[in-house]
Amino acid sequence: MSVLDPTRPARIVPRGSRQLLRTETKLFLRDPGSVFFALVFPALVLLGVGLVIPGMDEVITDPGPLQGQPTIVVMLPAVLATAIATPALTTVPVTLATYREQGILTRLSTTPMRPQGVLAAHLTIGVTTFLVAIALALTVGAAVFGLPRMGHLPATVGGIVLAAVAVFGLGLIIAARATKGSTAQAFGMLLYFPMLFFAGLWTPRPIMPDAVAAVATWTPLGAASQAIEEAWFTGQVPWLPLGVLCGYAVVTVVVAVRLFRWR
Repeated sequence: MSVLDPTRPARIVPRGSRQLLRTETKLFLRDPGSVFFALVFPALVLLGVGLVIPGMDEVITDPGPLQGQPTIVVMLPAVLATAIATPALTTVPVTLATYREQGILTRLSTTPMRPQGVLAAHLTIGVTTFLVAIALALTVGAAVFGLPRMGHLPATVGGIVLAAVAVFGLGLIIAARATKGSTAQAFGMLLYFPMLFFAGLWTPRPIMPDAVAAVATWTPLGAASQAIEEAWFTGQVPWLPLGVLCGYAVVTVVVAVRLFRWR
């Protein structure tokens, strides 16, 4: 059958993607420091916020869905958002930019591998690792602080997954163009701290000014924090922030593929 035969089924997964995914996974697992940081960092952040910041162990007495819960739960959405942003905007962009700097991507371009295959492999590893890390962090948090059960499990999990894809997608956009690891790190940091502000890390959403909260809803981490907060604590489906996250997830990945260059 000819390569150009229109009857040939379209290749859904780019050629070589599975092999690249296996190779990158092995490289990731061979670095104990990266594995430890990726899997344990969210739990450390949650424990740090809950045990170091004064008043986080006090019980909330104000009427509402969080009444009777430890104050740490107010910070939970922002902590999870931080756990997403750290690997997505630092580790992934720097790794791919370093590959470009060292000529690894140039050599890879001579193979049947396509840009979407390269980006998909790193997106899969990043999101999967993050979800494992979050499961570990929430298990530790439930044991130490007694976190409440998720009010709407599918919406909460969906918000976390969409947030991970959306923010990792932003990291892939940086990775698609940065020519050096240091350049990728610099651009990642430019996005990192403003996004954490809108996620509510310094000013929790319940006390965030209305104008800031309105803007935050349309940012990736702000929408992530709001989606997790509403789905987890109120049991409602947060359609707006979920829609924002879905839009970011699709657009960032598509843009990253379009902007990607081997050199």
